[in-house]
Amino acid sequence: MTEPRPDLFAPAPGYLAACTMGLPMRSTVEALRADLDRWSSGRAGPVAYGAVVEEARAAFARLARVDVGRVAIASQTSAMVAVLAASVPDGAEVLVPTGDFSSIVYPFVVQEARGVRVRSVPLDELAGSVGPDTHLVAWSAVQSATGEVADDAAVVAAAARHGALTLCDLTQAAGVRPVDASRYDASVTHAYKWLCCPRGVAFLTLGERLQRMTVPAQAGWYAGDDVWGSCYGPEMRLAADARAFDVSPAWQAWAGALPALRTFAGLDADETWAHAAGTGDALCARLGIEAQGRAIVTWADPDGRDQRLLGDAGLVVSGRAGRVRVAFHLWNDESDVEAVAAALGR
Repeated sequence: MTEPRPDLFAPAPGYLAACTMGLPMRSTVEALRADLDRWSSGRAGPVAYGAVVEEARAAFARLARVDVGRVAIASQTSAMVAVLAASVPDGAEVLVPTGDFSSIVYPFVVQEARGVRVRSVPLDELAGSVGPDTHLVAWSAVQSATGEVADDAAVVAAAARHGALTLCDLTQAAGVRPVDASRYDASVTHAYKWLCCPRGVAFLTLGERLQRMTVPAQAGWYAGDDVWGSCYGPEMRLAADARAFDVSPAWQAWAGALPALRTFAGLDADETWAHAAGTGDALCARLGIEAQGRAIVTWADPDGRDQRLLGDAGLVVSGRAGRVRVAFHLWNDESDVEAVAAALGR
């Protein structure tokens, strides 16, 4: 099993909930404290924050394997998905997995009033369900409720055969497993989970094909080709690349995000996944359940009993859709596996 990296984080024994909210790196805590000092002394300013945002954008581009000009900054994934959903043609079909996270589904559902058809199928049937009427396929690379990993290659190939667009939510993948956003027409990622950033830091990647078809409905001053020349209307020249879809950043959050994004961009994502999924399988073996090969280990817990037992033992886990979720990241190791087993009396 690949070694964990607890040195990057402050001690937080029993924290098994990266799928809900990541822990801050030591460098993020230091950056936020330094930023608070600068702000409180009147030495912070928008221009300096803008430079931080651009460094963070570039770090995410490296991590996601896309050109930096294809990355837009955001605060929430659902808001960026809503922009894409608003440009889906009337009457078009959008295909999604049943039970996927609402941020990747609801923005399309609310477009049904103008004839957009949202069709849901089980995740393992997603690729086979793409057809000639499918305008766009939207799915999460890793399912929030179950930790199940989508057959990404099959979905992308099926969409290509039928000329359908692709939108992948990488929120539960980026930071813990390898991702390649260049494979999709669009991807969305909120960085507060496995990328361990403050909440309010998110990304949209956009290919040229989909960018041409999409209206940047949230355009504001930060979407201009010259940000500081776009403060007042009505004349405006939008950025030519994905920055046309930028929303103005929540400055303090980005100050904390930059060191984390730099770190993850420099880590070997295959090694991170080997550690997280390997620790997950060690838990499965300890509990006598089938190995899942995932960073998020889940099992049926309809009455919440196991989640309560784990909580009573001081372990931080989560529950979704009648299942308990135990998530492993770089700060976790086999001592957490033993703690879970002991709390459950196994």
